[in-house]
Amino acid sequence: MPQKTLLLVSVGSPPATLLRDLQDPLATHMGVQAVVPKTALPSPAYAFNKDRGQYHCNAIMRRLSPMLEPGQAAVMGITDVDLFVPDSPFVFGEADRESRTAVVSLFRLRQGADGDPLRRRIQVEVVHQAGHLLGLSYCEDPRCVMFFAQTPQDCDRKQLSLCNMCRNELQKLNR
Repeated sequence: MPQKTLLLVSVGSPPATLLRDLQDPLATHMGVQAVVPKTALPSPAYAFNKDRGQYHCNAIMRRLSPMLEPGQAAVMGITDVDLFVPDSPFVFGEADRESRTAVVSLFRLRQGADGDPLRRRIQVEVVHQAGHLLGLSYCEDPRCVMFFAQTPQDCDRKQLSLCNMCRNELQKLNR
């Protein structure tokens, strides 16, 4: 079975080395080859909601969608702005299976973390959103990467890997 390709796009100005740090966890835990294009998206001023002081995930994902090329399974933006969806005060990231797009932000994951702990948090969230793009739902196991994290500390508790139930589900989806 050919490996699925995920386009990883910088949106705004996350650290340059970060996208490369995401490639191995995506390959190891989701079986996805992450490709970083030469083209990045500028800071998403178009997605800013002045009433909330945050950036709307869906507006960013609409800009990412046209970047998908034939043969690529999905596209994921990595940004450093504070993200929201209408029914939530904030999100670490968001994925939409239908459009095959996702976005993940460092903004709230930075809380109390820098260096390796921050890198691990963003890896956990990127692997989590990739799981949604591949068809997985939330998991009730707080150690599984597919558990719904509501705080950075939830990300710290999660493993980078899938629990046995989610791993089996992913195998079924890939048949």
